[in-house]
Amino acid sequence: MRKEILGFALCAMLLALCSSAEAQQRTKIPRIGYLGGTSPSVNEARIEAFRQGLRELGYVEGKNIVIERRHHEGKLDRLPPLAAELVRLKVDIIITVGPPAARAAKEATVTIPIVMMQVGDPVGSGFVASLARPGGNITGLSSLAPELNGKRLELLKEILPKLSRVAVFGSSTSPDNAQSLREVDLAAAALKVKLQYLEVRDDRYPKDIETAFRAASKGRAEVALMMVAPAVASSRRKEIADLAVKSRLPVIYNGRANVEAGGLMSYGVNLNDLDRRAATYVDKILKGAKPADLPVEQPTKFEFVINLKAAKQIGLTIPPSVLARADQVIR
Repeated sequence: MRKEILGFALCAMLLALCSSAEAQQRTKIPRIGYLGGTSPSVNEARIEAFRQGLRELGYVEGKNIVIERRHHEGKLDRLPPLAAELVRLKVDIIITVGPPAARAAKEATVTIPIVMMQVGDPVGSGFVASLARPGGNITGLSSLAPELNGKRLELLKEILPKLSRVAVFGSSTSPDNAQSLREVDLAAAALKVKLQYLEVRDDRYPKDIETAFRAASKGRAEVALMMVAPAVASSRRKEIADLAVKSRLPVIYNGRANVEAGGLMSYGVNLNDLDRRAATYVDKILKGAKPADLPVEQPTKFEFVINLKAAKQIGLTIPPSVLARADQVIR
């Protein structure tokens, strides 16, 4: 009898332990690592867009999902240790903003799913095997849109009809820039504009950017400037806008954040839309989907922003026909 009672007690204890483990598993709150961005204050709108996307899918931060945010604060060498920190925290997914953050996460883990955002050429950069079938543990949203650089040159030509030379700031060491530079070449040939390529590397700031501005300003005539995706353009927005005013150069950027920081104008991907859409990848992965099987999506929304304050500072008048097409005009 005593043996039977002991057996029943053991069974009851095992059943209770199993039930407790199952309950804990059911109530486990997913943890999302968010890697990249110069600082929380500068990127708050983008982070909020990501949160909005999560809310639309039923995830509320602090209630049924946790977001561990890490920002490089303009120092890209901080990305590898920040990525390693997220791995140690055993987050369920890592969201990355920009190619440097995606590379840091890729080098930190081959098992934790990574959802990248704002990577111009994911295939050329070696993050995925193809857009349709990424393979590995990385998927997400590309900011690659071949027509954008042609459109940027067209806009510069519209505000400066006699435009003869465009200085292009880019980095030969960035895999992302190769495709962009090819597109610029094609557009320049069609518009009969001479290009002046100037090297701007993130690891040589501020020397490269100051040297490039001086070179672009030489000879003057009708000259404008185009930023082709160096990460420094994102991390040093205000300083670059100030240099453009000092050099009295019209500059077109990839994203609105540069214009909000004092730049002249931008035409590019609506990055807040990419952030919002990144939440759909989080939802699918948390429900069991593998990054290798989730195709990389391309941008669908674009925006054109003009800063009239910046135009006035360099003595430039924006034609009404161009102003009328802007999604936002900062006065």
